[in-house]
Amino acid sequence: MTEKSDLDVVLERDPAPKSRAEAMLFSPGLHALKFYKISHKLYEHDQFFFARMVNFIARWCTGADIHPGAKIGKRFFIDHASGVVIGETAEIGDDVSIYQGVTLGGVSMSKGKRHPTLGNNVVVGTGASILGPVNVGDNVKVGAGSVVVKDIPPNSTVVGIPAKIVHREGGPLIDLQHDDLPDPIMKVFIDFCHNVSMLEYRISNVEEKVGVKTNEKGETCPKLPK
Repeated sequence: MTEKSDLDVVLERDPAPKSRAEAMLFSPGLHALKFYKISHKLYEHDQFFFARMVNFIARWCTGADIHPGAKIGKRFFIDHASGVVIGETAEIGDDVSIYQGVTLGGVSMSKGKRHPTLGNNVVVGTGASILGPVNVGDNVKVGAGSVVVKDIPPNSTVVGIPAKIVHREGGPLIDLQHDDLPDPIMKVFIDFCHNVSMLEYRISNVEEKVGVKTNEKGETCPKLPK
């Protein structure tokens, strides 16, 4: 089986380009990846100054800041590229897709491993942040705007700040249907309202048994003898 080129990956995952020429010339995500590969080779040969120079040019041209030290697998796809930040010790598996505004960042000044590790077939939605040396398993979807600060097991969908698992499933994932993702905050709010209603009902029963009634102001007071 022939290995897919970076251009083939763009055409497969981005419906906007109408031709190979258009994708090759006008896809900033593709350009960011090409710049990264050059800077990464320089970095591996200890040419740190020139690696960072290429990185600086890439950031200026594409809006993406991918550190030359990051390790990126095969068939990586960046949609739009603007605002993407990938730290020095980040590790990314095969068939990963990320959208604009994604951050794979660190949370410490340590010189060691301080950035995330992403498995295979991971999709990271627009504006999501994955912070620290956390591990994101294979086939994980990270919802738009989420903040991941803990390890995520394989075959999961996570949403929220901080991100929580809202769905578990199997198989490779590419598309991230943001309108289909559950809303954990709304679920918590609904559960809270339900619990408050149940408490009010139970309190009402207790008040009735002990002879307490509620006045017009909502204040409780003992029932007066007839």
